[in-house]
Amino acid sequence: MKFNSTISQFRTIAILEGISFLLLGFTMILKYAAHMPLPNKIVGYAHGFLFIAYMAWLYLNWVDRKWNFKIFVLLFIASLVPFGTFIADRKFLISEESQTTN
Repeated sequence: MKFNSTISQFRTIAILEGISFLLLGFTMILKYAAHMPLPNKIVGYAHGFLFIAYMAWLYLNWVDRKWNFKIFVLLFIASLVPFGTFIADRKFLISEESQTTN
């Protein structure tokens, strides 16, 4: 994966955002079952930052690549669903990136 285009950067951010979302679920268990709030706080900050970055790069790609509004909405919803960013990457973003490199 290259980082020379906004779509490549977006794919990377999407994967990291998805990982942080899943880690947040795990750290919630630590916070409430094991009374360990610090991991949840750290992962929560990282997830918040990655979510904002995901939204910014989603907007940049929407404008730059002239995606229709339906794609924008689907990729937004993908960020709200566990494993959604992984599915979006596999079903849509990989092919978008390959169109850029060809």
